[in-house]
Amino acid sequence: MKTKITSASITKIALLTALLCASAYISIPIGPSPITLQTLIVNLIAFLLTPAEAFFAILVYVLLGAIGLPVFSGGVGGVGKLFGPTGGYILAFLVSAPLMSLVKNYAVKALNRFGKKDSSVKKMTAYGLTAVFVGMTIVYLLGTAYMKLSLGASWLETLAMAVVPFIPLDLIKCAAAAFIAVPLKRALAKMS
Repeated sequence: MKTKITSASITKIALLTALLCASAYISIPIGPSPITLQTLIVNLIAFLLTPAEAFFAILVYVLLGAIGLPVFSGGVGGVGKLFGPTGGYILAFLVSAPLMSLVKNYAVKALNRFGKKDSSVKKMTAYGLTAVFVGMTIVYLLGTAYMKLSLGASWLETLAMAVVPFIPLDLIKCAAAAFIAVPLKRALAKMS
């Protein structure tokens, strides 16, 4: 099956990749893994793009950082960041964004079975649940496993550093992404 690459999809990929790069600069260091807005933007990428587009947006981001551009958290670039303790989170974005993009439509369809109308509230709920149960799960699993291997810490220590402090804020970021994505998706559809 061939997919058509349009200038609109290239523009969306470029804009969302640029947002992901910028989101890494909003960083609060609290240990080996800082708090950033990256998860919010990764969720937006998943909600606004097709699975293939979402994969390419994240891939471009990873490649930009790998060649040394300072696009990773804290304004750092280079392959070393991918092999460091937080590299698993960056690589997990490559898996989570396309999967969330794929699952979001099924989640909306499932919620629509409970009523006839395709409402914005149902879409926001479906997007939020997809972000929490698919996106966060993948990012936490891969990121935590990678950090455990990188630091040689126990599972409990790694979870205490890499997951527990981030859950409340990540839940808020997932809800915010769902809230922002629905009207933004509608606006982008009108422009295409």
